[in-house]
Amino acid sequence: MRFSPRSNFARTLVVMAGLLIASQIFSYLIILNYALLPSIKQFNKILAHEITVMLEDNVTLSDGKVYHMDELLRRQLLAKLGVTLHETSEPNVMNEFDHAVPVEYLTEDMSEKLSSPTEARISLASKNYVLWLQSDAFPGYVMRIPLSELQPGDFQPLFFYSMTIALLFIGGGWMFIKAQNRPLAALEHAAQNVGKGKFPPPLPERGPSDIRAVTKAFNQMNEGIRKLEEDRALLMAGVSHDLRTPLTRIRLATEMMSPEDSYLAESMIKDTEECNEIINQFMDYLRSVQLQDMEAIDLNQVAEDVSVADGATGHELEFSKGELVGRLEANEVAIRRAVTNLVVNAVRYGGGWVKISTGTSADRRHQWIAVEDNGPGIAADQIETVLQPFTRGDTARGSEGTGLGLAIVKRIVEQHQGSLKLSGRSGGGLRAQIVLPVAKKTIRPRR
Repeated sequence: MRFSPRSNFARTLVVMAGLLIASQIFSYLIILNYALLPSIKQFNKILAHEITVMLEDNVTLSDGKVYHMDELLRRQLLAKLGVTLHETSEPNVMNEFDHAVPVEYLTEDMSEKLSSPTEARISLASKNYVLWLQSDAFPGYVMRIPLSELQPGDFQPLFFYSMTIALLFIGGGWMFIKAQNRPLAALEHAAQNVGKGKFPPPLPERGPSDIRAVTKAFNQMNEGIRKLEEDRALLMAGVSHDLRTPLTRIRLATEMMSPEDSYLAESMIKDTEECNEIINQFMDYLRSVQLQDMEAIDLNQVAEDVSVADGATGHELEFSKGELVGRLEANEVAIRRAVTNLVVNAVRYGGGWVKISTGTSADRRHQWIAVEDNGPGIAADQIETVLQPFTRGDTARGSEGTGLGLAIVKRIVEQHQGSLKLSGRSGGGLRAQIVLPVAKKTIRPRR
């Protein structure tokens, strides 16, 4: 599984942590190559020179004088330097030597300086580190050199300071990134509200220049959408009023016509009713679902009410009540309108059999209601097309209505964060399923 942070906050934090780690590694390599290794080389050179001097019987000074040193004197000088020679036959010494950690770099360097094969090891004594040397330059012996100035606790401050700097860097970076991303988080929340039909107040323009520019553009867009929504509502109310008024006058005039013109009056009344129905469909499509009207509803009750209402009109509907799990919050009037539109389509285009069923998804996160018919159905390549406004489908389903029925259903379902699924039945016909998310459970704190 590949790790890939999705949010800008996580990505920036990962990048900063990576740069910090890379900086620490480069700093370590620089200190190692330009400070520690030269110091170790100088230490090895001095140590090798001292060992060479102590191993020789005669020492020639810079003025040319030669001094003879016997073995006792050499041992006393080594003791003054803190260096001791131990025979390889001493079990305690060799046990400590065997448990010491070999150091490859020191081994190679000391072998070169002493011109003899040499093995260097380091062990940790009670208070300090100890350097061990075993070389062909002094066969039968191992040399013990206490590193008195190098204490085990000397590395702890370095580690502590490095970790402190790293934590301060990451903490400061986290606070900085969080402050930089706070306007983006507010912008995301406001955009989600706009997507749900809410219009939040203008966001404060703060942060870097590019974020301020995006916030300013969002505020302008939000204000534009709000004005469009107000204009649409005003236009919807005006068109409804202006069209229904003459239609009402026409209806009254036709009812006052003489009996001889009754055939004409009936035709005109039918036309005015059809115009009113068309206006109602336009109004339903343009009407938005208000989130403040959301309440807990029983999908089984909604389905039963629709089946009873359509049954009263002479249509036979089969109803299958399923188990509903969870709490469904929705606009009951809008959901009832959507289900009614599906039933009207099924009755209009079906073969006389209509079934309404409800249930819960396998993951228990959604409730659904389905309307089925035994009509000619809809071709698979036309399913997306019939969901568009003013589309009536193919000739097999007929061409009645305005083509807004399924578009209204889709709009209502999407405003509830749900989905509308159309599919063919195995026995012929169409199955339209509305899937709605249930409310998330809130965890109450224990008392």
